[in-house]
Amino acid sequence: MNKPTEDKEFVAAPAPNEDVIAPPKPPRARVEDAIDPDEESASAKLERKRDYLEGFLQKKPENVAPGEPGGELHDAVIAALKEIYDPEIPVNIYDLGLIYGVEITDESDALVTMTLTTPHCPVAESMPGEVELRAASVPGVRDAEVNLVWDPPWAPDKMSDEARLELGML
Repeated sequence: MNKPTEDKEFVAAPAPNEDVIAPPKPPRARVEDAIDPDEESASAKLERKRDYLEGFLQKKPENVAPGEPGGELHDAVIAALKEIYDPEIPVNIYDLGLIYGVEITDESDALVTMTLTTPHCPVAESMPGEVELRAASVPGVRDAEVNLVWDPPWAPDKMSDEARLELGML
């Protein structure tokens, strides 16, 4: 037989005819109670830029020599190359993936390694000369040299995402 032990308290449910007195409800939480006055307001948080990484991604590396990748001179040469467009495709040659490398020597010479979409490209004779002229015209560049290579061959996977989007390949 099971006997209730005397050290435990049991609470029976009220009878249907008994009035139940409920404890008072605690006050409802309010947003104003949770906000720290020193903290940024909710409306200020909503006004942030859409891409919160934009500032981080746009930040330039510190203490970089001008000719090193990320340096002013190196970036200026790349910006100049981005102004050259393939005459058959409405995309610049840098985003198209035709530029394999840009190096700036200690003497401020620009060495550009590039390819073309095919060896039979209609601009095969003029494009390397235009690249050399454009790279040499960057202020701070003493001279420019273009090395035209065919290995590795150009393929559409060398294009940037921006170029693929422009050409409807994404």
